[in-house]
Amino acid sequence: MDRKKVILGLSGGVDSSTSAYMLKEDGFEVVGVTLICSEEQKKSQDLLDAKKLAKKLKIKHIVLDIVEEFKEKIIKYFIDEYSNGMTPSPCVICDEKIKIKKLLEIADLENAYFIATGHYCEIEEENSFEETLLKKPKDERKDQGYMLYRIKPENLKRIIFPLAKYEKIVVRDRAKKYGIDMHDKKDSQGICFAKEGYLAFLKNNLKENIKPGNFIDKDGNILGKHQGYQLYTIGQRRGLGIIFSRVYFILDIIPGSNEIILGDYIELNKKRVELDNFVLHISKERLKRLSLVAKPRFSSCGFSGKIIFEEEKVYFEYEKENPQNAKGQHLVIYSDEFVIGGGKIIF
Repeated sequence: MDRKKVILGLSGGVDSSTSAYMLKEDGFEVVGVTLICSEEQKKSQDLLDAKKLAKKLKIKHIVLDIVEEFKEKIIKYFIDEYSNGMTPSPCVICDEKIKIKKLLEIADLENAYFIATGHYCEIEEENSFEETLLKKPKDERKDQGYMLYRIKPENLKRIIFPLAKYEKIVVRDRAKKYGIDMHDKKDSQGICFAKEGYLAFLKNNLKENIKPGNFIDKDGNILGKHQGYQLYTIGQRRGLGIIFSRVYFILDIIPGSNEIILGDYIELNKKRVELDNFVLHISKERLKRLSLVAKPRFSSCGFSGKIIFEEEKVYFEYEKENPQNAKGQHLVIYSDEFVIGGGKIIF
C-alpha cells in the first residue's frame, strides 16, 4: 500500500478542509471522500463546499451514497435505544461503524495506507502500553477521543489527525490564510440527522408508539402524567411538562409499563455501573498498575475508579459516587492522557 496516499473524510467544514491543505503541504496525495448519509445532504451547502475545495486543490473527490446503510445502522439504533429507555450516543456508533470503517474500505480499494479526518485527537504508538492508542489533543476542550474510543489499535495505526496539535482558533486562522471560504463557518451542532431537534425527530418517527404514561416515585405512587417515556432521559429535571411542588429528577425509565421514576438529585448518584459491549485496548495485566479516570458522558471531566471483571460481566466502580450516568451513554476510560477502553452503560 502507498504510504504517501491518504483518504480524507471531507465534510465541507472548516476542520476537514484545513486538514486537506495540511496533508498536501506534508507531501501526501490526498483523496477526498464525502459520505452522503441523507437525502438532504445531496443538496446541501456542505457538499457544494467539499466539491469546490477538491476542485481548488486538484484532488480526487469521491462522493459515496450510504443513505440506506446509515438509516439501518445509525438512525434505527438511535430510535431503538430511546424505545428501550436508553439515552444513545449516535456519534460514537457512527464513527466506529460508518465513518472510519468506510474510509478504511475506500483506502484499501485505492491502495492507500492512511486515512485522515478532522477530529481533534492525537495518536501515539511509542508509549508504555506497547499499543497504538488515542491521546488527548492540544485543545482538550475539543477532545474527541471519547467519540473514537471503540477504534481498534490496529486501525489507529492507519489514521492521521492533522489537527491534533492545534487549537480551534489556530485552525480557523490557518484556514483563512489558505483562502478557504468557509474559514468562519459555524461548527455543526446537535445530531446531524435531527436538525429540528431530537424530540421532534422522535415524535415524527415513533408517532403512535409514543403514549402518555405515569410519573411515579420509587414506591410506585403516581405523581403526574408524562407525554411518552421515549421523550425523556435519565437525570432530566427541566421540561417534564408538570409543575411540581418540589424539584424532581428522572431516576429511571421503565419502557414495559411506560412509567418514569422521579426522585431527588442525590438519588442519581451511582458507585458502580455495568458496561456492555466492552472494549479494552491494553492487557488486563497492565490494568493492575494504572490509575484510571472514566467519563460517563462526552462533557464529563471524569471520575477516578477501577474496572472490575466479575462473572463474565464488566463494571466500573468509582472512588466516589456521581450523578452523571445514564443507560445507553458510553463510559470511556482514560489512563492519564490515553484512551484505554470503555463500554455502554447498562447499569
